[in-house]
Amino acid sequence: MGAIPIETPQHSADQHSADQRPADRHAADPTAVVEPGATVGARTALWHHARVRAGAVVGVDCVLGQNAFVDRGVTIGDRVKLENNASVHAGVAIGDDVFVGPGAVFTNDRYPRAQPDSFEPVPTRVGAGASLGANVTVVCGNDIGAWAMVGAGSVVTRPVADHELVVGNPARHAGWVCACGHVVSREPERPARMVCPACS
Repeated sequence: MGAIPIETPQHSADQHSADQRPADRHAADPTAVVEPGATVGARTALWHHARVRAGAVVGVDCVLGQNAFVDRGVTIGDRVKLENNASVHAGVAIGDDVFVGPGAVFTNDRYPRAQPDSFEPVPTRVGAGASLGANVTVVCGNDIGAWAMVGAGSVVTRPVADHELVVGNPARHAGWVCACGHVVSREPERPARMVCPACS
């Protein structure tokens, strides 16, 4: 479909640490594909069969795992990790330092049909530092706040607040987490002051 494989260095991406990669370019497995018009930042690593579509922007120091998919017009910040088989579809904007677990999927159509007359992606935003566990599904239009955490296998059907922990299908409130990832409260309402037992 007009895609071209990206130029690859002497070794595949998994053999390079971020510090070993040239400062002005990304590293990619020979099977990774970036379409013309996509942007991939310096020191970003693309593993086997990762794909970045035209118009997408991927920041610096990111890792796109095996079979990771980044759709047209998606924006991904710096130091983001997309694990194997993660799918980020059009309309999604991901902030810096976000972790997206293996098999996680972002939808982008509230009324999907195989042959739609017209299609406009419903935007979804993920705040800086958020983490989504393995096989999470995010239903479009439900933003995820900064440093939030979504448990493995959860289906996000409502917005998730900053530092909120949600789990289940549909995802429900289960507490509040520190930037380091540890739970600091199980209360339904966010406390005015929280002290993390792990990092204080």
